[in-house]
Amino acid sequence: MVTANNLDQSAQTEVLALIPARGGSKSIPRKNICPFAGHPLMAYSIAAGLAAETVTRVIVSTDDDEIAGIARQFGAQVPFIRPPEFSQDDTPDLPVFQHALDWLAEHENYQPEIVVQLRPTSPFRRVWHIDQAVNRLIEQPDADAVRTVCVPFQNPFKMWRINEDGLMRPLMEIDFPEPYNMPRQSLPDVYWQTGYVDATWADTITRKYSMTGDRILPMIIDPSEWIDIDSPDDWRRAERLLESGEITFADLGFHL
Repeated sequence: MVTANNLDQSAQTEVLALIPARGGSKSIPRKNICPFAGHPLMAYSIAAGLAAETVTRVIVSTDDDEIAGIARQFGAQVPFIRPPEFSQDDTPDLPVFQHALDWLAEHENYQPEIVVQLRPTSPFRRVWHIDQAVNRLIEQPDADAVRTVCVPFQNPFKMWRINEDGLMRPLMEIDFPEPYNMPRQSLPDVYWQTGYVDATWADTITRKYSMTGDRILPMIIDPSEWIDIDSPDDWRRAERLLESGEITFADLGFHL
């Protein structure tokens, strides 16, 4: 719960929202700036970051001049263009964020305390998801990060791998026998990371060389609130939700 006390704490904390938005995308070409319900997809993450009370700065990290221009139009800062070596298909998050923090420290002497990752492919992130994640981390400073999760549609204890010999092997090995034959209610609770919000102490990235560290707090959201856009079918389904009014632009940080 966001209280007056932790709002005071967050107001004294420098929180950088960083939106990684490179130009390449194979599933949906130019995905980050494709029109989504009237706005470029990336604009939803920018709007939420700007509307969040705990966020003090919103930056887009991109290797693409067109994306940089659109990001600025919607209010984000783009103080640098990301180098090609940090913009490949297989580039993980960590070097992208290390580059951003190193550049900001070297060129602006700017060193945020908390870094929030806002992925453009999660346009239905509510503004309060960001504030709750940041405040949760501030309230428990011994943690390394907060990550949004939800209860998955399928339980991994009922998932399988197929060996080279053609026989199946359970994906998850646990202490009790044959979990795949047990009722769902008897299995351990599990959670799926949504990618909506990752709030991390900057020191976790710069000193522990990790996006999350090993002390990760959950922020559980309802599965109905989560959608990730990775295919044209995801795109159409998400647009229908917004057009139906089930999700409002105000929830997402837009003031139209």
